[in-house]
Amino acid sequence: MSDLRAEAEALDGKDELAAKREEFVLYETVYLDGNSLGALPANVPGRLAEVMTHEWGELRIRSWSESGWWTAPERIGDRIAPLVGAAPGQIVVGDSTSVNVFKALVAAVRIARDPGNPSGGRDEIVVDATTFPTDGYIAESAARLTGCRLIPVAPGDVPGVLGDRTAAVLLNHADYRTGRLHDLPGLTAAVHAAGAPVVWDLCHTAGALPVGLDEHGVDLAVGCTYKYLNGGPGSPAYLYVREALQPRFDSPLPGWNSHAEPFGMRAEFEAADGALRGRVGTPDILSMLALEASLDAWDGVSIDAVRAKSLALTDFFLRCVGAYVPTGRVESLTPAAHAERGSQVALRCEGAGDVMRRLIEQGVVGDFRAPDVLRFGFTPLYVSFGDAERAARILARTLS
Repeated sequence: MSDLRAEAEALDGKDELAAKREEFVLYETVYLDGNSLGALPANVPGRLAEVMTHEWGELRIRSWSESGWWTAPERIGDRIAPLVGAAPGQIVVGDSTSVNVFKALVAAVRIARDPGNPSGGRDEIVVDATTFPTDGYIAESAARLTGCRLIPVAPGDVPGVLGDRTAAVLLNHADYRTGRLHDLPGLTAAVHAAGAPVVWDLCHTAGALPVGLDEHGVDLAVGCTYKYLNGGPGSPAYLYVREALQPRFDSPLPGWNSHAEPFGMRAEFEAADGALRGRVGTPDILSMLALEASLDAWDGVSIDAVRAKSLALTDFFLRCVGAYVPTGRVESLTPAAHAERGSQVALRCEGAGDVMRRLIEQGVVGDFRAPDVLRFGFTPLYVSFGDAERAARILARTLS
């Protein structure tokens, strides 16, 4: 046995989260694609069967009240809240990340502007130029809708373009290609100093590391639930609205679910109190309740322990890659500094698409981003140090 394989066994033996691995369906695969789709929690199929046969099949319409369907968006939001550093009553679950980005960004512009002069003054939206494409598309549409000019810049350059014309800023907490972690506290403070609100996209960090939304005074945030939160394919996203801003949150997508009296069926819209203003239409109950069941895996888990294991896993994987992979075959794009690293490792590699295909054939599942990036996501709840060593060893064999 190699020294690194022995070290992996020793690290797994000391891992305080190791027992969590048994709560997921993994088979024999080294699954390093949780940054795209989390593994299936073992309790979810049974819960969905109960929802379909009893709640939908027997209770039917009564389940909106008797089974708690109606309150699921805010109830599940309160379960996500501690994972992103938020107090209860500030997160509502529903819709997709893209829809929530649109709601949050347009609402942020409306918050920033003087109610007496809604079309003047602040007319610039700053967006992360390296963002996931959909966020950029949404930002461009929001700019057209609000009469703003879009300013795409790298996150590190944001402070230099802020000013009294800044209406809102949309940023990603981590770069989806490289896993680079951006400075949420520092950038939030810079945006606030310019008198504008900030919207953070947490898709690649929630469930992998502490976020601290309340602690750092974040205004609005969105995120998906199918990556590190393991909610399932297409599971609903969430929207965070800081409590102090909730009375001013003016959603561009008001729906009957966000009405103060949803069953009053009044022609005039009156927004509900609190984070419920972020609701729109009828919740997607099946996927929402699957997500709720998946969150049981977080019972008794400290997000600080998750972060510690994430960093240890990515450090160890990079060491194994350095030891096993022939010199010059891959280049790490992942920051070495822990403060700048999310929970994935990105390796630049010639022929990366074909390399990933061959890895998957050998039981190591990561993913590929054009033109030449291999991505390996490390979900601390179920990825082991043995997985990290095996993945690096098979990568080296594939590249030899």
